[in-house]
Amino acid sequence: MKNSRNAARQSSGLRKAFTLIELLVVIAIIGILAAMLLPVLAAAKKKALVMRAKTDIQGLVTAIQSYDQDYGRFPVTKPEQADAGTGDFTCGLVPTPHSPALTPTWPAGSAGNYSFSNNSNVVAILMKWTTYPNGTPTANAGNVYNPKQVGYLNAKLSGYNYDPSAPQANPPGGVDNTGIYRDPWGNPYIITMDLSYDDKCSDLFYSQKQLSQQSGQVGFNGLSNPDAGGTTDNFLFHGKVMVWSAGPDGQFDGNQTANQGVNKDNILSWQ
Repeated sequence: MKNSRNAARQSSGLRKAFTLIELLVVIAIIGILAAMLLPVLAAAKKKALVMRAKTDIQGLVTAIQSYDQDYGRFPVTKPEQADAGTGDFTCGLVPTPHSPALTPTWPAGSAGNYSFSNNSNVVAILMKWTTYPNGTPTANAGNVYNPKQVGYLNAKLSGYNYDPSAPQANPPGGVDNTGIYRDPWGNPYIITMDLSYDDKCSDLFYSQKQLSQQSGQVGFNGLSNPDAGGTTDNFLFHGKVMVWSAGPDGQFDGNQTANQGVNKDNILSWQ
């Protein structure tokens, strides 16, 4: 009788246990579900980063406009104002050493025609910094460009120690210790301001005909060209400030139109 009860318990235990085939089936199902979920999670993460970039960009636009309202000028240094002359000013279109992921490509004949100024001066003025987080003095030393000492920009600090001699491949987003404001993919935000004070912005990149012309004087993304036929590199935004990011791929190409290729995912304040 005792042996019979033991046999029954053993038989019941065998029925409750998974066989090797059943385990393999379960593992296979989990693998399939994971493969289905990964693209969804990646897309959700990308969307969240894009939204974060849009929020950063809008914060920059608002901060610059508020500064302009208070001071009747834009947050640029005297040397930057001198460089702009009677034109507008673009910063953040830095060459590759400043941000390894950033790979600007310009139309034939205009190679190297980009601003070597990053956006750290603008950030320092808007954040009322006299020294950067790494202890280096800013161009706003003594609050010469923000005497009211108003903090117009409240940006996240990344803590990244940027070293141009050994730049990190994928620096974090936010303001690094040298004052460069980077998008979620580690590339500097590009900022253009209406230093000609005609309520029109000419971005160094998006002003190009080869990039922005849609048809005649009509440009992509709401830009337009006042010149007959739109045959010049003078596509403008009707406003005072333009801020944009190279987007998730960290690239922009002046040989492609604004709505194609690597330019398609650029994130623009004027869209």
